[in-house]
Amino acid sequence: MFEFKFTEEQNMLRDMVKDFTNNEIKPIAAKIDLEGKIPDDLIKKMAEIGLLGISFPEEYGGSGFGEVGYCIMQEEVGRGCMSTATFIGAHQSIGSNTIYLGGNEEQKKNFLTPLAQGEKIAAFGLTEAQAGSDSFNLKTKAVLEGDEWVINGEKLWITNGGIADIISLFARTEKGISAFVVETNTPGFKAGPPEKKMGIRGSVTNALSLENVRIPKENLLGTDGRGFLLAMKTLDAGRLGLGAACLGTAKELLELSTKYAKERVQFDNPIANFQAIQFMLADMAVLIYNMESIVYRTAVDYDLKKNISIQSAMVKLYCSEAIDSIVDSAVQIHGGMGYSQELPIERFYRDSRINRIFEGTNEIQRGIIAREVIKKSGKL
Repeated sequence: MFEFKFTEEQNMLRDMVKDFTNNEIKPIAAKIDLEGKIPDDLIKKMAEIGLLGISFPEEYGGSGFGEVGYCIMQEEVGRGCMSTATFIGAHQSIGSNTIYLGGNEEQKKNFLTPLAQGEKIAAFGLTEAQAGSDSFNLKTKAVLEGDEWVINGEKLWITNGGIADIISLFARTEKGISAFVVETNTPGFKAGPPEKKMGIRGSVTNALSLENVRIPKENLLGTDGRGFLLAMKTLDAGRLGLGAACLGTAKELLELSTKYAKERVQFDNPIANFQAIQFMLADMAVLIYNMESIVYRTAVDYDLKKNISIQSAMVKLYCSEAIDSIVDSAVQIHGGMGYSQELPIERFYRDSRINRIFEGTNEIQRGIIAREVIKKSGKL
């Protein structure tokens, strides 16, 4: 639909990820949802073909495709399994990307390289019980004692928290909020049991506790007291990747719904002949066109090193609400079968709802956008 001109390499990437999704992810997506876990062998396969570091430069173990390539990958993975797309996003777009954006060369070589190669798994440790939307209110503390930071606190709703080897963790120091690399095998670190969720069940989510966790002072990312800005910059990319995964799911739902509408016969006619169904398909197509346009327009700007804070908020807001409308229409078109676990529509319906909550609630996104509109007197 969208007429953005992808390069030959980007089209080859799309074909590769599409084949991988069709052959490796879709056949086990229902099992991932049922068992609440992405199989280790699937993670290994994704690492082997470079999906877990697709956006990072080759010098740090990545594939060098940048944000556009990352969005292409997330779009195709989102067609098959939103749990898997969420796992990748937490690992790459926010967990590992915090180190890429805030780390020095030594930190990138020591921590980012094994993450980009899929040898280790990352998570992003920001959210706390009293610091969800109010993320500046976090209580986890880090105190410098000699050559070590001593960290105490608790984190909540951490995607990949129970399977991660490395956490990009945010804590309060005397100078403000700072970012740290915490290896999960450090004494005093503990992940709670997986949360039981309505959707994206295969994406493991845990509470974390840190009791006198000691890390080298060299594990501070960037400048002490400047971690909050790093967290917000990292989330810009996270929100963009979320939009790409929603886009892929939306395209899959439109294809499945159109196919079903042409096959399902009522009153001696395929229901695709009925205007009520046609209008739903048309509305789905319009939303997808807009989703695709803003996702890749913003991804290009990100790769050009432009500030995309407002644009990524728009992508997250629009795509997360569009997918809810699209999946609702998909269920309606499929009727009873859309409500049955026999088809993937029901799973996509449950999975889609979280997108309006994580990576910053949509209410927060509207606040970000509104402040910029007011600041510029309506001139974007």
